[in-house]
Amino acid sequence: MTDCARLFNIGRRAAGIALALLAVVAAWAGPAAVTARAQDLSYGPIKGMVTMIDLGATECVPCKMMAPILVKLKKVYEGKAAIIFIDVWKNNDPARQYGIRAIPTQIFFDAGGREVHRHIGFMSEKEIVEQLTRMGVN
Repeated sequence: MTDCARLFNIGRRAAGIALALLAVVAAWAGPAAVTARAQDLSYGPIKGMVTMIDLGATECVPCKMMAPILVKLKKVYEGKAAIIFIDVWKNNDPARQYGIRAIPTQIFFDAGGREVHRHIGFMSEKEIVEQLTRMGVN
C-alpha cells in the first residue's frame, strides 16, 4: 500500500471517529443546551439571595476535593448566601440547563438570580470567599 493510500485510510478512520464523537456530544447536549438560558431554571438560584451552584459529581476527583470546602462554606454563609451542590452524573438535567461542558463548574448568581460569574475546575475556599465578597456577601 502506498503512503498516500495509508494516509487516506487513516484519515477516513479519524473522520469516522470524529463524527461518532460529535453524535455522542450532540445527543448529550441536545437542543436544551442552546436554549438553556431561556428556560425556567428549576435547579436555579435561591430568590433574593446570592447563590453559588457547584455542578460536579461525587466521584470526580476535583469535586471530591471541593466537597469539604462546600460543606464548610454552606455553614459559614447560612442565611447570607446559598451554597448548592448538584451531582450532574446522577441528574444531568442541570448540566444541560446551564450548558455545562466540564466539571466541576461553579456558577455565581446575584440576589436577583442573574449569573455574574462562572468558573470551571477546582475552586479553592479563598477564591470562593473572594467572589462572594465581591458580590457583597460578608
